[in-house]
Amino acid sequence: MATDPLLRQGPDSTDLVLRAGPTGPVWNVLTSAGQALFTPLALGVPTLLVAFWMALAGARASTVFVVVGMIAGLEYLIGWPVLAFSRARDILRVEFAPAGVPASLRLVRAAGPDVWLPVKTLREVRLTNKVVEPYQGDYKPAVSTLALELVLRSARERLELPFGGDPQRLADALKALLGPAGVVVALRTERSTRDRPQPNSGWTSGGSASAGSGGG
Repeated sequence: MATDPLLRQGPDSTDLVLRAGPTGPVWNVLTSAGQALFTPLALGVPTLLVAFWMALAGARASTVFVVVGMIAGLEYLIGWPVLAFSRARDILRVEFAPAGVPASLRLVRAAGPDVWLPVKTLREVRLTNKVVEPYQGDYKPAVSTLALELVLRSARERLELPFGGDPQRLADALKALLGPAGVVVALRTERSTRDRPQPNSGWTSGGSASAGSGGG
């Protein structure tokens, strides 16, 4: 049944995998610890202003160093739970069970799985493939991204998919999986052309180049 790399069929369920790895509140907190190290860097400007003000006030270098270290540590301790809380609702995979013709589904988040829901709770699956094509003369290749929207009875969940394959193939695989349950799967492709960089100078040498247009 699962004919797309993002769909992995196991003995009990077929999973739409967005990110592999363990889940649960403890794991979520542990994985957020490393990313929280960037919090003091993000708040580096006010910290440096404090250090600069202390230096102007005549504070010793050792005192400035200790105070800056305490501020950075406090920023880290504040940023860690904030980051863990914001990541807790991130969806890592969608499980459909049983594997053959699913009757239930659940969203597995970074903090752990949601409750099982009847598959008929899922009214529609929308896939949006956005393709940004190069303008005429651009050497950079086209860039393609794929987003998935789950239209549930009481909510909508929008997910960015790790895309590296054929969106039509994924859409066909989801139709084969969810079609028997009456779930609509729709694929839409949006094309645009990458903006041509503007010249740094206001003076031009005459003539103009036209950008290639993307299909609708």
